[in-house]
Amino acid sequence: MKTSEWTLDYPPFFAWFEKFLSLFAAQVDPKIVQLDNLNYDTPATIYFQRTTVIVSELVLYWALQRMLAVMGNRPLQKIINWSLMLNPGLLMVDNMHFQYNGFLYGIMIHSLVDAKQGKLLRSGILFAVLLNFKHIYLYIAPSYFVFLFRAYCFENAGNSIRARSWISAFRPLHFLALGISVIVVFAASLGPFIAMEQLPQLASRLFPFKRGLCHSYWAANFWALYSFADRSLIFLVSKFPVLGQHLNLTLDPAALAATTRGLVGDTAFGILPTVTAQHTLVLTVLLQVPGLIAVFRRPTFDRFVGSVALSAFASFLAGWHVHEKAILLCTVTMSVAIANLVGTSPNSGAGASALTDLRMGGGGVLTSRDVRAFMIVSLAGYIGLWPLFFTREETPVKVLITAIWFVVVGSGLDQCIPRQSKSSAAVEAGPSSAWASRSMLRHYTALERLYLFGTIPVQLYVNLVHEAVFGQDTLAFLPLMITSVYAAVGVVYGWLLYSTAYFSSGKVLDKKKTR
Repeated sequence: MKTSEWTLDYPPFFAWFEKFLSLFAAQVDPKIVQLDNLNYDTPATIYFQRTTVIVSELVLYWALQRMLAVMGNRPLQKIINWSLMLNPGLLMVDNMHFQYNGFLYGIMIHSLVDAKQGKLLRSGILFAVLLNFKHIYLYIAPSYFVFLFRAYCFENAGNSIRARSWISAFRPLHFLALGISVIVVFAASLGPFIAMEQLPQLASRLFPFKRGLCHSYWAANFWALYSFADRSLIFLVSKFPVLGQHLNLTLDPAALAATTRGLVGDTAFGILPTVTAQHTLVLTVLLQVPGLIAVFRRPTFDRFVGSVALSAFASFLAGWHVHEKAILLCTVTMSVAIANLVGTSPNSGAGASALTDLRMGGGGVLTSRDVRAFMIVSLAGYIGLWPLFFTREETPVKVLITAIWFVVVGSGLDQCIPRQSKSSAAVEAGPSSAWASRSMLRHYTALERLYLFGTIPVQLYVNLVHEAVFGQDTLAFLPLMITSVYAAVGVVYGWLLYSTAYFSSGKVLDKKKTR
């Protein structure tokens, strides 16, 4: 039997979801569900896929309505929530690329809202269900594990672990309830495969380590910058051999024609050391550890949701064969973290739930650094998705929805920043023009504004100038490389900015507690 290259590489719950959709698909057009009928794109097929994606995203809409009820149903809060529903990445990937990420992110946000409300057992069960729909959420599993273990399995979890002994604080019944619930979910998902002795086959599909370090379009992460540095060194050594000898750089000829192979194969480096899957795992863990320690020391929701975002970042930035669409996990979790901070902002008219969160020691305040990090990462991440939609008809759509989102959400978040934070941000940004002081970018530094506006000439070159100068076939990978590297710079910078905001806010809370 011939095997399709597009075999399902998601966990079993998503296979059951696809089975459910196939019942309706067969009624629309029986050819849709034929396994060997690849590249079948009749109008009926497209309309069916688009409709099922939109209907499934009602789960996300429901989750956002719950989030509004918990974090505050105010105009500015609604802007942040709708920024998730109308997220350019989700609109492009789900509605233009026919995937079901909105449905899955809806489950994740339901889980986070449950954690916000203190319904920790249900939060853990929902996350276990989510893992069995799509295993990319393993990226944030460490944050969930540490938070639920510390907050649900110990008394007075909001206080420092030093407040009482481990033995007296531990809740064995809570631990058993959480453990048994998660085991039941995984048994329902994986049990049939274990019984049929097909678990190794399933694992090989879920974790294809035979694929290379970089995906074919270079996700906007560390390895895009690493690969770019290697290609630049290859160019220099090839053109100037004396320079290579002086710097003791050895060029591997096999790397000259092997940048990446996308679906299978590996990324070959000509100058820099080869990166293995083990290297990426160690680096990912090291990047996640500081956020996990912060949550373990003080497992409030504020620290938890920030740690979830940082865990997503760590896996996206340093993971093995990361797809560019994985940036959505970073931007969506950051959106929830920002929404939580907006709810406690003095400018937002915080309600009772926000004040309660403050009393629990978990409520930080939205700062200009949070906003700048979120907006820069979001813009860079969405631009990093643009190469997926390469037809001329799609270009104005992807540019327009990203630009509208950036202006609307950026303006809304600007109104949520406390005045004191705006003043300090103005000092940090340095001298600025009268226009800059009145715009929504007034709290951005000059370098950050340069990066944001720099996306315009970069995309003009990628979409217009390159083809006009070189044609379609010459240096075909150059526009992709430019987009990935430029986006990677923004994502890495935004991650650094968000990390400093997260850990500095934790220090402030600890200082207030000791006074």
